[in-house]
Amino acid sequence: MSLRKPATQGSNGRESHETDQKHAAEAEYQGHFSLVRNFRLADLVTIANGICGSFSIFMSAKYLLTNDEDYLWSALAFPLAGLLFDFLDGKVARWRNESSMIGQELDSLADLISFGVAPALLAFVVGFRTYLDTVVLTGFICCGLARLARFNATVASIPKDAKGKAHYFEGLPIPSSLGLVAILSYWAKQGWIEGKQGIPWGTITLWGKQGGDGELHTFSIVFALWAAAMVSKTLRVPKI
Repeated sequence: MSLRKPATQGSNGRESHETDQKHAAEAEYQGHFSLVRNFRLADLVTIANGICGSFSIFMSAKYLLTNDEDYLWSALAFPLAGLLFDFLDGKVARWRNESSMIGQELDSLADLISFGVAPALLAFVVGFRTYLDTVVLTGFICCGLARLARFNATVASIPKDAKGKAHYFEGLPIPSSLGLVAILSYWAKQGWIEGKQGIPWGTITLWGKQGGDGELHTFSIVFALWAAAMVSKTLRVPKI
């Protein structure tokens, strides 16, 4: 999650800046194909992040249809490629001294695809398929969505250094989900996935019979805790 919003000071300053941005956006995006014509280089890099997440989703679907592990490995690799573009877009924006409202929103939407939806689907693909597993994974995506919305709303109020770089993130940044993707990749390499040896740690049954709606994979608790950490207000992760 790159910082692509300029720093502002004071509530009046923020309101004035937001008003100026709104008026600038209204004037900028007029006419046919104005959206495409006004893309900055950093915006195109951000879209590449979203493309990587989308390809991961489609490769996961292809694996479910064909059981071809080449598709699974592609699905596991694309979010990492998305992270490279996520790091790069902020650097390009600062290098070009370009910032736009649409770029800020694109950044969050691309992150949701690559680091929210794609990892959750990967978890489903490797074997987190019980009813409660899908509830947890849906919560994981929604917490990522809320985390990104809060970031957009509060980034201007977070303390920054002289270069405008934030001192910390509130809650785990959503790209941290690649840690979970790394674990899933290791499991895939070891054969600890659905259709082979099965997911480590097995399942627990919270109600009903085994294999019913009350069954949950134990590792799903890690996804739930990760989701909670993303929306945490008190957890502050230093920005490197």
